[in-house]
Amino acid sequence: MPEYKSFPLPDTAEGLTEAEILGWRVQPGDTVTVNQIIVEIETAKAAVELPCPWAGVVTELHVQPGQTVDVGTPILTIDVDPGGAAAPAPAAPAAAAPAEEEMKPLVGYGSKAVTAKRRARRGPAVPTEPAAAAAQSTVAASFEHRQGPIPDGPPPGTPLVPSVPVVPDTPAALIDLPGGYVPLAKPPVRKLAKDLGVDLRALSGSGTNGVITRADVQQAATRPAVPEQAPSTRERGERRVPIKGVRKVTAQAMVSSAFTAPHVTEFLTVDVTPMMELRARLKDHPEFRGVKLTPLAFCAKALVMAARRTPEVNSAWDERAQEIVFKDYVHLGIAAATPRGLIVPKIRDADTLSLRDLAVALESLTTTAREGKTPPADMVNGTITITNVGVFGVDTGTPIINPGESAILAFGAIRDTPWVVDGEIKVRKVCQLALSFDHRLVDGQQGSEFLADVGALLANPALAITY
Repeated sequence: MPEYKSFPLPDTAEGLTEAEILGWRVQPGDTVTVNQIIVEIETAKAAVELPCPWAGVVTELHVQPGQTVDVGTPILTIDVDPGGAAAPAPAAPAAAAPAEEEMKPLVGYGSKAVTAKRRARRGPAVPTEPAAAAAQSTVAASFEHRQGPIPDGPPPGTPLVPSVPVVPDTPAALIDLPGGYVPLAKPPVRKLAKDLGVDLRALSGSGTNGVITRADVQQAATRPAVPEQAPSTRERGERRVPIKGVRKVTAQAMVSSAFTAPHVTEFLTVDVTPMMELRARLKDHPEFRGVKLTPLAFCAKALVMAARRTPEVNSAWDERAQEIVFKDYVHLGIAAATPRGLIVPKIRDADTLSLRDLAVALESLTTTAREGKTPPADMVNGTITITNVGVFGVDTGTPIINPGESAILAFGAIRDTPWVVDGEIKVRKVCQLALSFDHRLVDGQQGSEFLADVGALLANPALAITY
């Protein structure tokens, strides 16, 4: 007879307690194989694709896109013996019940049993509803996730959507909700529209059942802009977005760091003309052809070399053990701005990489981060960080140290600036560096020496052979 197994939301090796369901790759009735990607979730770190631990037939999805669930909560049921005698599928286990069976090893996360404890909910539990009402709740949750809280609507009991249940990823061009229409489009299309400044609500989709496609967005972006009148004061309002995911974790980490580690920030202005000249020569070198050699790669190389001479900046303060942990490796964090917020993926053993390898690693890291595909394991256990504020045209800042590290370097914009060279004023390529360090384990002298070393290597890359 059929054998049903419930798939609990696993801990993706991050120690997290909950995640948001972004979208299903399967629907009830679909046949799945072992390690087939079945769902995409968003944790507090990044978007993660989860594979299936069994082969069989999907019988039920217990959560909908837009919902946040705790680790250990069953999210779907699979019939692993679909050829057996017919029998009714068991009801979904209670959300509060932890996973009872041990997970098999899966691609993307560990093989230990899922035994994470649930965190208490702030609001009331969601009651069980009929299929149509559940669909309405799904649409409302999706609307609130993308557009903000739903404005006051009709009296309770008034249908928000047509009586036909809306299945996630089923192309329905527009959904009528209180406050206006919400167009449905796939996440890549929504991101493209945001990047191009296109309002999806003003488009008519050309895809199946009227879904908005990439071509629709690109066509709309090429149309002449139509001047609009500024809305009146009465039409302006507020938009509230829940604090969760990457933004929530970033805020907690920054507050913890600011009030735990005594920050000191030092600044240095550097003439990087020799570095930029070397960069221009290397771009024509056969070894660097096809490599995106950015100034950040030179800064990263200078940082890891300078860290050898001042190991305190690459150490950590262990408050519980009352020890300073010196690290013989450099896991270099690169602060990256993504659509989900600020994340800091790491380049493992950056001190062992050549300038070319660092440039390749930086390009791969930033591309993966912007696509939201950074693996959770690549965002932990860093030793020191660079934040490239110069890419935004910013000269410098006072960066906050990432928890567990002792220093962070801000790399500012490179500008043509009047500079005194051999008693004469010349136009040079100049940038500013800002180093924030934990004064509990890095003294002013050590921080100053490290910053001076980084600046010297950028001002005169030939010094590298003396290190």
